[in-house]
Amino acid sequence: MKVAFVIYDGMTALDFIGVYDPIARLKTMGFIPDLEWQVCACSHEVRDGTGLCFVPTKVGEPLEDYDMIIVPGGVSARTLIDDVQFIDWIRTARSSSIKVSVCTGALLLGAADFLRGKRATTHPKAFEDLRGFCRSVVSERIVDEGEVITAGGVAASIDLGLYLCERIVGPEAREQIRQQMDYRWSD
Repeated sequence: MKVAFVIYDGMTALDFIGVYDPIARLKTMGFIPDLEWQVCACSHEVRDGTGLCFVPTKVGEPLEDYDMIIVPGGVSARTLIDDVQFIDWIRTARSSSIKVSVCTGALLLGAADFLRGKRATTHPKAFEDLRGFCRSVVSERIVDEGEVITAGGVAASIDLGLYLCERIVGPEAREQIRQQMDYRWSD
């Protein structure tokens, strides 16, 4: 399995790290020994909304070869929906079997036309922004529409990571990863 973690200037670091940590543990804890992931961006350096710096492992390369892409949210997501070059890059993930977002990352999936006809969620303060991109906006922690999974606000990122672990490998893996993280999961 190949996963692309998409990062961009102005993202929220926890949106990225909260889901990254449990997914990476699928490999480090031996559940998917051949799991591969890349941190993908359009620039050689990315700063989150507070200035924290990240260095991607892949820059400007199409996202078509990944089984799953994960897009965090952030304050800049609201302006990136109008950045044709960035959204065209996100669209290169069309063939990915699973497209995932945290918080306002759903706006980016929506702008790339991945939410058409689907239910979705995001941060409650972005519900109105999301309405034009999907069938309906719902106030749920995680919305799984098969090939597209969206999660609520920033704190939902860890829940999403554990949810993905369960969806990919099963509840036993999710529980072992949750315990290793010392995270209090609530179904």
